[in-house]
Amino acid sequence: MTRYISRCIIMLESSEAWMAMEREIGVYVISVVSRLLGLHPQTLRKYERAGFLRPSRSGMLRLYSDEDLARLRVIKYLVDELGLNLAGVKLALALRAELLELEQEVALANIDRQSERRLRGFIREMLEMLGS
Repeated sequence: MTRYISRCIIMLESSEAWMAMEREIGVYVISVVSRLLGLHPQTLRKYERAGFLRPSRSGMLRLYSDEDLARLRVIKYLVDELGLNLAGVKLALALRAELLELEQEVALANIDRQSERRLRGFIREMLEMLGS
C-alpha cells in the first residue's frame, strides 16, 4: 500500500497541474494530516463522513488543503477542549459560519463606528469561544 501511495504521489507531482496547484495551496495526504494534528486517520474519515469537510481526491487518495487543516484544528478544539460530540460540532460549525457571514455584513453596513465596533467585538468574542 505504501509503495502504491508513493507511486501515485510521484505521478501526481510530475504533472503540471499538480505543480501549479501545489504552489497555490498546501496539499497533504491523510497520514501527514494525521501526524500534524495528532488525529487518527479513522477520525479524519469519520469527520468527512459527518460532512465537516470534503478533502479533494486523486484516485483513492484524500488530499487535504491548508484550509482543511485549519478547519480540522477548529474541530479538534471543539472536541478536545470543549468536549463537544459530533452533533455539537455540527452546530458549532454552523454557528461559526453564520458569525463569519455576519462579520462581513457588519463591515458593509452603513452604521455608526461605535455600533460597528461593539458588533465586531461581540462577533470576535463568539468566534473565539468556538476556537476561531
